[in-house]
Amino acid sequence: MANLKEIRGRITSISSTMQITRAMKMVSAAKLKKAQDAIVMLRPYSEKLQELIQNVNSSSDPDQVSVYAQKREVKRILFIAVTSNRGLAGAFNSSIVKELNNQFREKSQYEVEVLTIGKKAYDAVRRTRAVYSNESAVFDNLNFDTVSHVAEGVMNSFREGKFDEVYLIYNKFVNAATQEVTAEQLLPISMAEKAEETQVETDYIFEPNRNEILDNLIPKAIKTQVFKAVLDSVASEHGARMTAMHKATDNAQALKNDLVIFYNKARQAAITNEILEIVSGAEALKNS
Repeated sequence: MANLKEIRGRITSISSTMQITRAMKMVSAAKLKKAQDAIVMLRPYSEKLQELIQNVNSSSDPDQVSVYAQKREVKRILFIAVTSNRGLAGAFNSSIVKELNNQFREKSQYEVEVLTIGKKAYDAVRRTRAVYSNESAVFDNLNFDTVSHVAEGVMNSFREGKFDEVYLIYNKFVNAATQEVTAEQLLPISMAEKAEETQVETDYIFEPNRNEILDNLIPKAIKTQVFKAVLDSVASEHGARMTAMHKATDNAQALKNDLVIFYNKARQAAITNEILEIVSGAEALKNS
């Protein structure tokens, strides 16, 4: 049985841990509001832009399809895995690594490389897989221009034929307590299904012309899609960390309560033993 000093030390240690987890929860809660506002504002724009490009591109002549929409025989695949640079966020990072491993098994017949955005993804795959690039520094100055630089490199590699398909793997933000692991195709861009005869096809008026508009919009849409994935991941990270720290604080409080009860019982037992020893000594002196 641990002595009273050891129990007091454990209670003090748990109290210190609770202060840290409570502070981390409050910091993540403050950052979550800003990150949530950013992704909520960007998501409708990104989705509508992709829908517009798919509709316009699908109505183009087959010979005029953008290079970013051209499908070819798949030999090499690039996965862009988005995690965080820090841990203590529950299953936030491990769920991405798990999905990445599942994709490796499904695409085992192809040459696969990984572009990591986040140190946790890089640390998980660098020993077993070819890392095309580590872009963890994106989080040091997160903005559209920084992410665009990464997306441009991927687009150039696809255009040059280094990769035949590119996929994004990230946590999609649902709410503070829920994040969905999402794997979506980035390149080639998916085409909208042909409209049925009973549906009215959208008629666009192009100025200056269709090809010039697509040449400008498609790269922007791809960059926006990558930026949206990173913002989704950031909001999910803060939500996951806030939830994890809340649970850690509750667990620490429960453990502290148990230790306090155990300490009080041990202290009461020690006092009772001391009283018994004093009474026994007094009786012994009285009878001698």
